[in-house]
Amino acid sequence: MRNRVLTALGVAAVAAACSTGTGPGGPTASLSFTTKPAGTPAFSSVGTLDQIITSGSDVLIITKAQIVLKQVELKGENVTACDPAGTTGDDDGCEEFETGPMVVNLPLDGQISTEVSITIPPGTYDELDFEVHKLEGAADQALITQYPDLAGLSIRLEGTFNGTAFVYTSDLDVEQENQLTTPIVVTDGTTAVNVTMAIDLSTWFMNGQALVDPASANLGGANESLVKENIKRSFHSFEDDDRNGSDD
Repeated sequence: MRNRVLTALGVAAVAAACSTGTGPGGPTASLSFTTKPAGTPAFSSVGTLDQIITSGSDVLIITKAQIVLKQVELKGENVTACDPAGTTGDDDGCEEFETGPMVVNLPLDGQISTEVSITIPPGTYDELDFEVHKLEGAADQALITQYPDLAGLSIRLEGTFNGTAFVYTSDLDVEQENQLTTPIVVTDGTTAVNVTMAIDLSTWFMNGQALVDPASANLGGANESLVKENIKRSFHSFEDDDRNGSDD
């Protein structure tokens, strides 16, 4: 069954998190997600519910992919930095799609899924900042209760590698800054813009041109550090008003 892409604590939580914009009637910005890799011929899952990645005789099939994100913010061009970790409280010029942690069930069929929309003031925005967040502690307890398999984790994947089932998990906890290829310009006449965050799962388990067994990248595994570094490099964000998974 196709998973819903964004799960928050409820409609009220999303509304509260998205209250930093200009108010009803202003320009809107939506946030979309895709796992469609750019220019990757091995990607063969469009039209299916799973992502299939091949290299030589190795076949990796990802059937479920979850990631926890926090403090997703669109940064104004003249702003020095956003504060994804929420430690300084200095976020002037940073429009928040979501402040608290959210579980994103990533689409695996090459499609684009849009769930979060906010109103934003006119301006030029050139970066999407966010945190890949490990669920832990009292502040995250509600989501841990809802998603017990994600306790102490930020990422969880299920699938098969050469026909053998695996579960890959990671406790990666890191701030990310995605420079937009082309800044997004919002004017008084702008109705809506869309930002797509592309997460290229096809690169996560690559070592050069070879695939590694995801089970070998779990905590303490031989490929844990390799895959964590691949994950950090796999995020790319861009304006995508037609929601086709490519930079406008």
